[in-house]
Amino acid sequence: MRRLCLVVFAALAGCPSETTPPACIMVDTTCAPGYVPTFSNVYKNTIVPKCSMTSACHNTSGHQGGLSLGDGEDAAYTALLANSTIDPSRKRVVPGDPACSLLIVRTDSPGTNYQMPKGDPLSEVESCALLQWVEAGAMAGSAQ
Repeated sequence: MRRLCLVVFAALAGCPSETTPPACIMVDTTCAPGYVPTFSNVYKNTIVPKCSMTSACHNTSGHQGGLSLGDGEDAAYTALLANSTIDPSRKRVVPGDPACSLLIVRTDSPGTNYQMPKGDPLSEVESCALLQWVEAGAMAGSAQ
């Protein structure tokens, strides 16, 4: 029954299913971000509006995949640099390696059943800022 409730909740909330994404994907980090790709900017301009406020997936009450991004910038950063709770052998963010970072694999794979956010994918400039932040070493705060 618990599994059924989670599936129904995920479908209603528009959250991704637990389908296993590939280990790595091809990415283009020569793109043009819509803002300076620091974590503070990524958090404020992409994570908050796309992942923790308008979506029940990763806000303070919806911890899809064991990931809460609505508890503030520092907590979100710590959570993103941790291993995935669904697949503990994978890092959500691999500093310097966007192609193999689970966050990038999921946000840069529109049209797949593991796409995040579910529904409308990130814009090109949002996706680019995430890619470039990870490629630059995934530093905390406003450091680049």
